[in-house]
Amino acid sequence: MERPGFDNSRYLEEQTQKILKRVDHFDKKLYLEFGGKLFFDYHAARVLPGYDPNVKVHLLHKLKDQAEIILCIHAGDIERRKIRADFGITYEMDALKLIDDLRSWDLDIAGVVITRYKDQPAARLFKNTLELRNVKAYVHRPTPGYPTDVNSILSPEGFGSNAYVETQKPLVIVTGPGPGSGKLATCLSQIYNDSLRGIKSGYAKFETFPIWNLPLKHPVNVAYEAATADLKDLNIIDPFHLEVYGETAVNYNRDVEIFPVLKRILERVSSSESIYQSPTDMGVNRAGFGIIDDEIVQEASKQEIIRRYFQYRTDYAKGLEEKDCYTRVEMLMEDFKLKQEDRETVSTARKVMEDKSKNGKDSKYGAAIQLKNREMATGKRSVLMNSASSVILNAIKMVSGIPDSIHLLSPNIIESIQGLKKDILNEKNTRLNLEETLIALGISATTNPTARLALTSLKELYGCEMHSTHILTSADDAALHKLGINVTSDPTFPSDDLYLG
Repeated sequence: MERPGFDNSRYLEEQTQKILKRVDHFDKKLYLEFGGKLFFDYHAARVLPGYDPNVKVHLLHKLKDQAEIILCIHAGDIERRKIRADFGITYEMDALKLIDDLRSWDLDIAGVVITRYKDQPAARLFKNTLELRNVKAYVHRPTPGYPTDVNSILSPEGFGSNAYVETQKPLVIVTGPGPGSGKLATCLSQIYNDSLRGIKSGYAKFETFPIWNLPLKHPVNVAYEAATADLKDLNIIDPFHLEVYGETAVNYNRDVEIFPVLKRILERVSSSESIYQSPTDMGVNRAGFGIIDDEIVQEASKQEIIRRYFQYRTDYAKGLEEKDCYTRVEMLMEDFKLKQEDRETVSTARKVMEDKSKNGKDSKYGAAIQLKNREMATGKRSVLMNSASSVILNAIKMVSGIPDSIHLLSPNIIESIQGLKKDILNEKNTRLNLEETLIALGISATTNPTARLALTSLKELYGCEMHSTHILTSADDAALHKLGINVTSDPTFPSDDLYLG
């Protein structure tokens, strides 16, 4: 079992106290910009073993009597149908999912702000959808001069022209799917419009990474650079913090670049100048104080850097990212003298395709999972199922102590599914993908006690590492994500077909 390197309870307690202290500093209202993912922050969980990927919503639930939430989404992301990679859904669908998830935690939604709105048809339809479902929706058009022309920004034609979101509670969480959603501009717009109404509100930022009180080149902070290679974020020393306090603090380039303008805006419309002398001052970040074993955290972060390298290489092969994304991460790997094979599942998966004469032509499509006891399970593609299905079945056999010679799936069930795919759905590929395999396993479990035992072992794969020798289909990717498996793949397509379903 993986030893924790992070004390989640300590972090939750310290972070809650710091937020409440920041709220107390302002008389009536604090807008807290939430960076990163509100739910399912698996990056943080991977680099900080012991971190609960849903710790942020646990924190908000503790503060639910004092907090409400504004959701931001960039109109351009709606128009481009931008996809959230980890769930395979569009940003607007992610926003709807986020609202459902927040409501399930009894958290109040003040409204959704569609930012940089230019009458895009898809954004207009999304606004209609929200209003038909009784969700308050607002639009903010591009602000003239933003973010540098303070006089234009703080004028009736600037923030003054934005729709004002009525809020009742002292803490307003401003969040949204993905980077560039307009969270900061929405916070500042609200503060400006509060000032016109005689409300002296303030601003703060909840950002987990980079961790300001770790060294610049600490693997945790470098892993953040790897995770945001597509945004070209860079960690740097906060020069304002160093000048004012004589202390070294790590921040990232965009926050440092915008700080002088942001400080002037806040000084004009709030009392934030009394506490903010640097970008680091604006943050509420106690993640560094939750680390209890730096060695474990460093190793986990190095593994995350390698994982991101494979992710960007695959995305480049699929035409989703530019080449410089993975070459940037490749340079970060070189800084730590990391190799692809330092991810242990890589070598094991690649061995599956070494003996083609023995295993046949499909042996080059293989996969490996490292179980929690460090043992490796492998699988390869066959005429019955793909390699993702094969490796999962072999893994749960190992976890359950089921002999490899025992079949978990009824041949009749496999034959029936393949017949459906071929004869009714007219699909060329009749191999069972992972979702179909899991459904077949669930059906077999009703009459087969061994299959029932294996089915209950699926939860033991949560958090395990997997590597595939080829790019996975979106269906397999989604199923593995639901199982909580951290998967990478080589940038090789599983067939000569151009369409990867």
